[in-house]
Amino acid sequence: MLLSAGFSRITQTLLAVSSGYQNLCNQALLSSSPSPPSSASASSFISPPPDTMPSSLSSRLARLLCAGAAVQVACAQLSSALNITIYQPNATLAPSPLPPPGSSSAGAEIIRQLTQVTRSTAWTLVDSVPFEGDTFEPEGILRLGPDRYVVSAGEYTVPTKKYFSNGTYVNGTDRTAGAGFAHLIVFDGGGRRVADATLTRAGAEEYHNGGLDYDGEHIWAAVAQYRPNTTAQLVRVDPATLEPETVLRAADHLGGVVHDVASGRLVALNWGSRAASTFDLRYRYAPAPEFSAPQAVVNNPSSWSDYQDCKYLGASAAYDWRSVMLCSGIASLYNTSIGGLAIVDVRTMVPLWEVPLTMVSGAGNLVTKNPMDVAVVDGRVRLYFLPDERNSTLYVYEPEL
Repeated sequence: MLLSAGFSRITQTLLAVSSGYQNLCNQALLSSSPSPPSSASASSFISPPPDTMPSSLSSRLARLLCAGAAVQVACAQLSSALNITIYQPNATLAPSPLPPPGSSSAGAEIIRQLTQVTRSTAWTLVDSVPFEGDTFEPEGILRLGPDRYVVSAGEYTVPTKKYFSNGTYVNGTDRTAGAGFAHLIVFDGGGRRVADATLTRAGAEEYHNGGLDYDGEHIWAAVAQYRPNTTAQLVRVDPATLEPETVLRAADHLGGVVHDVASGRLVALNWGSRAASTFDLRYRYAPAPEFSAPQAVVNNPSSWSDYQDCKYLGASAAYDWRSVMLCSGIASLYNTSIGGLAIVDVRTMVPLWEVPLTMVSGAGNLVTKNPMDVAVVDGRVRLYFLPDERNSTLYVYEPEL
């Protein structure tokens, strides 16, 4: 049956109420906000972290009203577009209580085991689970315990088209916008479809749903135009309802996203993961449709793989307490492709460990072509891959250590 989130009327009402307080918001912000970070534009800075807020009641009230207005404006575009098809009416979308993140909650053990893997290590296929229905193009996957998987997918109804065969750019990009929809699809442990949430409206230019991360409370995603050097929204999603909330918009294509819980920052990869943008969640960013500047943009120093999906592993003692993530992807050159895994420094994008992978799906695709997740099950590290488009099978591998 088809269920609608139905937040449009509420959003419109809140926006109407909040608009009456806009002057109060602006006065409070101008009178009490510190200077924005040097790498961010002033227009992208809305409010300071809570510990620097003014003490007066009027200023606090103004900030609450302003923050509410900003959140309502930002989330209106996606939440009002939310459309969920439920396939198992008696099933929950996510476990209750929510499980801890499989990657960061076991990050130390994942790192300990994976760093023993070399390119000569054998991998054992411990399970393969066909996923029911059309999966479009899977981009991100999350394992929420043994009986729930969430897949981000792009449904492309009008393909993009290169402007020129030699890759010449026009207005900063190399192809037409195309058209489609961003999906979050929920499956149970047996691969049966639980629900399919469409996050975007027909005609929206931002419809490419990239890699996913999960912090134990929210799913984090990027919904972007399906072409380089364009625009994106960074989104957090309630796993229990699949309701999305736009946190900020960025003037670049963003794909995989990781929530660095230790530092309170979001790190998002651009087209081909050639650079990473960092956004500090201690700040409130400009409400949509305005764009927000990142605190930092770091070039990827590795040409080994275009990362497709990354998972936060935590601040690691093995790497001097630096925040690290596990990334998977492929590199293609002269009709040759090879897959790979890497443990990557979240702040610098420097790979700290990496290994090539050559396993392929039943359709002949490298398992790292599309999304990946990681967990420790019965004391052994497991990798979860969903490489094939449209008709997908989950491949679960363990390294033989």
